[in-house]
Amino acid sequence: MKRRVLLLLGALLMPTAAHAKTTRKKKQTKPAVKKAAPTPTPARAAGLPPVQEAKTQLIAFNASAFPYRGIIPGANKPFLDVRNGKRLGHTTMRGDVCWEDQTYNDRRSLLYLPAGYNPALPGLIVLFLHGQGATLERDVMVRQAIPRQVTESGQNMALVAPQLAVDAADSSAGNFWRPGHLAAYIDEAAERLMRLYGDKRAGPHFNASPVLIVAYSGGYLSAAYALERGGATYRIKGVILMDSLYGEEEKFAGWVATRRQTGFLLSAYTDSTRDENENLQALLTKKRIACKDVLPRNLSPGTMTFLSCGGLEMHGDFMTHAWGQDPLAQALAMIPGYPQTVRGKKTS
Repeated sequence: MKRRVLLLLGALLMPTAAHAKTTRKKKQTKPAVKKAAPTPTPARAAGLPPVQEAKTQLIAFNASAFPYRGIIPGANKPFLDVRNGKRLGHTTMRGDVCWEDQTYNDRRSLLYLPAGYNPALPGLIVLFLHGQGATLERDVMVRQAIPRQVTESGQNMALVAPQLAVDAADSSAGNFWRPGHLAAYIDEAAERLMRLYGDKRAGPHFNASPVLIVAYSGGYLSAAYALERGGATYRIKGVILMDSLYGEEEKFAGWVATRRQTGFLLSAYTDSTRDENENLQALLTKKRIACKDVLPRNLSPGTMTFLSCGGLEMHGDFMTHAWGQDPLAQALAMIPGYPQTVRGKKTS
């Protein structure tokens, strides 16, 4: 202890370079005014051609949402709480048992690059989190037409969608409950998008591209925890909730407060999530964050919008018929800064 105190005293008494300079007599000058750091621009892969034909891939991720063998946050109990011989299962909030080998064992994600995607231009990665009772092939690709809507937005955007609980009435977030998992997932997604594009020179472009989180229905839980503890707050440009706010309003309010000047929020809803949306608006109002209740002209930074779309009967087809046909394509087209154009000319 005595030695530690002596070392600390020595460090305080030892003249630093800054102290040494002040011993010389100099004319007093006005302190230099620090210039604001320039806003970083998205990395561009100059010289690389745009994608000629759309590219789609279903591939297993190391940083997948499932399998998950951790603890349920706040419940202090293991996620897999049922055993039948060698099989492990999870008891859902409805009391049903879903088995790991059937429901929580698909590591795949959907990757999609639309025709015309150009790594020589600023790009955006759309992370889509599907709802309950869904599979990537049947629902995300076909019924909800997420890749098609990305294409029809006309924007320079790539799509990545992890398989959550497979075709089950369960919103469990799996590994998105873990701190830092979103960052790990995005890093892997960037590498796999580069491989899908087919040229390693596009790697820096995807590594620097900001991320838009789109959650439908039960995807809200993965979105909420990804925003709160995912370790990639600086990468998230915006959040679009498609009748998806079934709880965790404080987590979404916390993200909005952190990114109130640089991010945007669009929450479109039916009567199914009306109470939760009103609660989130109240939380934001307390933080003096202004909100809109009509669809804005564009989803520019700082725009926070809550859009009521109708009754419960709309929920099942919300991804294709919310406030209009193909609402995701409309919303993506409203995000400024990502056109597939060079000096006014189409790149595809």
